[in-house]
Amino acid sequence: MSLKPTYLLLLLLVTIGYTSCFSQNKKKAAEADNFDHYAYMQDIESYSSLLEKGYDEITIHKKLGNANYHTANYDVATFWYEKLLENDEVAVSPDYLYRYALALKSIKRYDESNEWMEKFKQVKTNDIRAKLYTGNVNYLKEIQIPKEQYTIENLTEINSPESDFAPSYYSKNLVFTTSRDLETQKYNKLPYLNLYQSKITEEENISEISGLSPLLNTKANESSTTFSNDGETIYFTRNNFSKNGFKRDKNGISRLKIYRSFKEGNTWTEPEDLPFNGTNYSVAHPSLSKDGTKLYFASDMPGGMGASDIYVVSVLSNGSFGEPVNMGTLINTEGKETFPFISDSDLLYFASNGHPGLGGLDIFKIDLDGESKVTNLGSPINSSEDDFSLVMDSSEEVGYFASNRKGGKGSDDIYSLKRSDMDCFTFIEGHAYDKDSDVPLAETRIEALDYTGQKLEETVTASDGSYTIRIPCQEKQYQLSGTKEGYEVGSLYMLTTSDKKQINNTRLELEQSEKVVDVGSDLVKVLKLTPIYFDLNSSYINKSAYPELNKVVDYMSRRPDIKIAVGSHTDSREGDDYNIWLSRRRAMRTVEYITSKGIDPSRISGKGYGETQLLNQCANGIRCSENEHRLNRRSEFIVIEK
Repeated sequence: MSLKPTYLLLLLLVTIGYTSCFSQNKKKAAEADNFDHYAYMQDIESYSSLLEKGYDEITIHKKLGNANYHTANYDVATFWYEKLLENDEVAVSPDYLYRYALALKSIKRYDESNEWMEKFKQVKTNDIRAKLYTGNVNYLKEIQIPKEQYTIENLTEINSPESDFAPSYYSKNLVFTTSRDLETQKYNKLPYLNLYQSKITEEENISEISGLSPLLNTKANESSTTFSNDGETIYFTRNNFSKNGFKRDKNGISRLKIYRSFKEGNTWTEPEDLPFNGTNYSVAHPSLSKDGTKLYFASDMPGGMGASDIYVVSVLSNGSFGEPVNMGTLINTEGKETFPFISDSDLLYFASNGHPGLGGLDIFKIDLDGESKVTNLGSPINSSEDDFSLVMDSSEEVGYFASNRKGGKGSDDIYSLKRSDMDCFTFIEGHAYDKDSDVPLAETRIEALDYTGQKLEETVTASDGSYTIRIPCQEKQYQLSGTKEGYEVGSLYMLTTSDKKQINNTRLELEQSEKVVDVGSDLVKVLKLTPIYFDLNSSYINKSAYPELNKVVDYMSRRPDIKIAVGSHTDSREGDDYNIWLSRRRAMRTVEYITSKGIDPSRISGKGYGETQLLNQCANGIRCSENEHRLNRRSEFIVIEK
């Protein structure tokens, strides 16, 4: 995989539109444009390997753009889509304009994303996604500070370094999907998904993690469960699978099906697949209504509107089913709608990349018994990454969802959410600055404290040092406290009133804590850093490198008189042009990380050298080990001015 951890592909494998990719053979995917069924449980092919297979340039650009797009490698997807659209943006399907716009949004290039959405709108005026965009031009501002407020927290107790997602309630347990078992086949190195469970205490703590059932967990992929109210029936997603092995369509793809099983004592009956499943399309991600009479799910079955749609089917009193009904254009778009969840009060939550959002998949809701309007849940539940598979408890004040946002424990993590019980809030907007240089301080932790010192809320400043935080709108004194490594704590005091709902342009200043090195020195050696290496074909910085980069940040914070030049490099594999581009991206990512920590951009520059400065003999045509190649995928930090 190129940019994200390998197991991020598992998100692709459980999101309809990509779900049809639970295949175990290595047959070539259908056609380049058939992106919904493109990816398999295997690594993305390289440009050179596709060229050797005889594909033309346009097809390669489509394939690599789509493969990276569907595995949430949005940065690399933009590179290949740019190549594709540079060639002829008119000749390709308009859906590529939309995917390119969404990929740009997911890496926070919002202005460019809007430019391509305008182009998409011009060529597909009747597209639901285009109409939604036209009717919600200011959607970003609205969903970054939504009306309903939540706090979220990473469930570190159950998340693993692998993929964890699709939580559901089962009595006093939380059932979820995980790849932590690392079960693989000899022809497929990506692990299968299994169902796990964990107890939820009255204090909402998580404990006693275990596999759900040996009968339900097989050599296929199991995910996304829902249970009847009495806990006696389970519906879950699995490959088209039987004891004799995987069943596949004509392209060798083992589609997804929903299975049902009943509780018998301490075990479950042999799962049965539902009558509306199919061999040539996928049905997945079930959610059962409280009374058990309706089952909601996602599918790319014939007659749908987009890559996947939300459907509902009646569950009859004798256990049989009615005919599935598409939920219609209010909910479904030409994009991807998936992971439905129906609450006890008939609120339908679902994930979508067709409705206006912050990037990737966002989570939305609609009241099926009330106002017919789809609402984005907004920040902090949604992010620029993929956010999906939300469930809520009966009070709809507490819930769980999954996200592959940065800062998690694995490729996909489960987060808890709680709705605030405050009816009135004051929103405080402002910036954190270096007191001496006036440089905005990114990734500064901002805490709101009451007069007793109790923490009420916290957030982290964005790359421009900006923050928005909320406090109760009561006539009391509050404190904002800013903390950042290399700085003394900065504080700001204010008095709010019950009628003051917004405070703008606040300024929180932090002062540096303290002040050597010759021009031309490499901080990797000076600070005795572990070398900053990159994965093959990746410009993303490994999490293991964060502590080392933070040392560079800390040093530069204490030495405002020095400037640094980042030099990034690749190994000799892939073409020269691609390697130059990739190394530039590595330099840019390294610089972005350092500036995101509050370093003035004028103090650090970056340059990509491709494969022109190899540290060993591993040039073109020379056989080398992976570790030898890895030595060349690095970043350096050269002092250029004091």
